[in-house]
Amino acid sequence: MPAQKRTMDGSGYLLYHSIGMYPGKAAEMAEALSDFSFGWGQCDNEQWGRALGLRQEFIDRWSALIGAPDGTLTTSENVTTALNSLVGALPAEHLRGRRVLIAGDCFPSMHFLLSGLAQRYGFTLDTVPIRPGEHWVRDDDVIAAWSADVGVCLLTYVTSTSSHRCDLERLVAHGRKMGSVIGVDITQAAGLLPFDVMRPAVDFTISTSLKWLCATPGAGILHVAEPLLAACRPELRGWFSQDDIFSWDLESFSYARDARRFDNGTPSILACAGSLPALRWHAQQDQAALLEHNRHLSGIVADLARDIGLSLASPLDEAERGGSVMLALPEKQDPARVVAQLAAAELYADHRGQILRLSPGFMTTESGVARLADVLKAL
Repeated sequence: MPAQKRTMDGSGYLLYHSIGMYPGKAAEMAEALSDFSFGWGQCDNEQWGRALGLRQEFIDRWSALIGAPDGTLTTSENVTTALNSLVGALPAEHLRGRRVLIAGDCFPSMHFLLSGLAQRYGFTLDTVPIRPGEHWVRDDDVIAAWSADVGVCLLTYVTSTSSHRCDLERLVAHGRKMGSVIGVDITQAAGLLPFDVMRPAVDFTISTSLKWLCATPGAGILHVAEPLLAACRPELRGWFSQDDIFSWDLESFSYARDARRFDNGTPSILACAGSLPALRWHAQQDQAALLEHNRHLSGIVADLARDIGLSLASPLDEAERGGSVMLALPEKQDPARVVAQLAAAELYADHRGQILRLSPGFMTTESGVARLADVLKAL
């Protein structure tokens, strides 16, 4: 069903943990997809050159965003397919008879995938639990569970239900001592919090282009660092996995030397084309100012929660928090009703159980947060 047309300024848009908005997004995306359609529909022999050029720009912009060296990053539909590709490509010694470690506040899709792969690849999935009465897994508990028998650890940089930001430097330093392959899901941080794949150096990185990057669904990425990259042999492979994608010799398949080995069949281009306007817009912004704007409004939301007696389900210290502020609604409150009341005031948020998720971003304003205060106080 087409989206209902509204006159709205984004002042009360609080869903940057989900989709993300920037000024002119709809028009720019429509133009980009129209341009793609026009080029793809031309009766010439340049369709693939134009299309793959768009995909390469998407890869280049993502590589610049997270400091990924040339040839270490490629596209993926989403974080789940990216992780599946990585696990299926790892040398057996990282998995068979080993533990794979993940925190209990990870994005659920990661856990669903890994629990289903454990028997096939011969590893034990070890999930570090959230302590009773708390909202996120403590870094101390991850470290306590992280011993030398952990072959792979997937860290969640910022969680989706508490906005807890883990201490990557501390965790990665510990993982290096344990000799583990270390990956990080940066989905809830990319585009807002600084992240560099080399500082601290991680072995693989996965993300989508949604949330703070404001782009389209289906535009995920997988970064794999050397020397792990050279050792990977992806199971899902195809003509785009080769050094020479036009090699038709059925008996001489060889993986591309770079991250293209994680490609397979004909790649999706539309998601890349639709995401480029957002990535271009984001690259032109003052990144420190974007974060400062979020921090200022997040502080107001945290103060509001205290004033009306709602418990924070996020760290109070902004150094330990991503861009969202999560509030724990009382059990007597119907969270769906709360979200509906907010939407009636053109305040857009969502919930996970009794957790109300609020993420002030680039278009959110102080007046929007003031409206949020009025509605929540009334409820």
